[in-house]
Amino acid sequence: MASPPPPLTAAAAAAAANPKRRPKPKPKAAGASTLNPNWAQLQSKLPRPAAATTLGKRKHRSDHPSPAPAPTEPAAEVVEVKLVPTSDDTSLTKAVAVDCEMVGVGAGGSKSALGRVTLVNSWGNVVYDEYVRPVEWIVDYRTHISGIRPKHMNKAKDFWVVQKDVAELIKGRILVGHALHHDLKVLLLGHPKKDIRDTSEYEVFRREGKRRSLKDLTAQVLGAKIQQKEHCPIEDARAAMFIYNKHKKVWEKNMKEQFRFRNKLKKRGKKKSAEGSGNDPNVPTVLL
Repeated sequence: MASPPPPLTAAAAAAAANPKRRPKPKPKAAGASTLNPNWAQLQSKLPRPAAATTLGKRKHRSDHPSPAPAPTEPAAEVVEVKLVPTSDDTSLTKAVAVDCEMVGVGAGGSKSALGRVTLVNSWGNVVYDEYVRPVEWIVDYRTHISGIRPKHMNKAKDFWVVQKDVAELIKGRILVGHALHHDLKVLLLGHPKKDIRDTSEYEVFRREGKRRSLKDLTAQVLGAKIQQKEHCPIEDARAAMFIYNKHKKVWEKNMKEQFRFRNKLKKRGKKKSAEGSGNDPNVPTVLL
């Protein structure tokens, strides 16, 4: 005897009762076999993507490594400028620069006296350099500034001899220096104002109307360092001369204009004084 058929499910029973209504078949998953032949052919021609890709900007991708950084240039070395003669010519030139070093004499060494004097020509070569034995007894050698020591007095010349030598060397020449009134004072000498070129007095070199030190000017104008410890009159005179040479053209032009203007003022003053007195300046005055 055959076994009875299994009971129908609710969905099957409904389908059997209404044969026109059948469940829609589920769509099959699209596979490679169901693709349009044209699309399959096109897909085969397209390049396949790489197995692993890195998203982001081009410079961050592994297949485009960032360029190596440019090698950094070594920092430029600061070259110390040395003040050396610009020629081998040691002759006297139209302009000479002077620098003096002083020692202390008198009570407590408070009074300055000439201890050494140096002259250099326009090329920076030494034309005169002598240690000086002052008239008065030296109380303070001021070595930390002057560089003068007792041993230097063994070969020093008497003051009056040195004074005469310097007076002959600077006569009729342009005298260059820094704060020349100090040098001329200890030398007990004078010099025509029209022939003096003082780097401490030149208006162009002043800062807010104030005089500047030779050390400061040399660093700015020449890019050189001087007076680091003891002063050297050769170096100081050479620095003043080179500063003058660098501004010589404009400096000399300004000097000519200044003296031309002063001469005009003097002539006007003489003319006015003559007119005020009622005397003709062209007629000599007869004294009875």
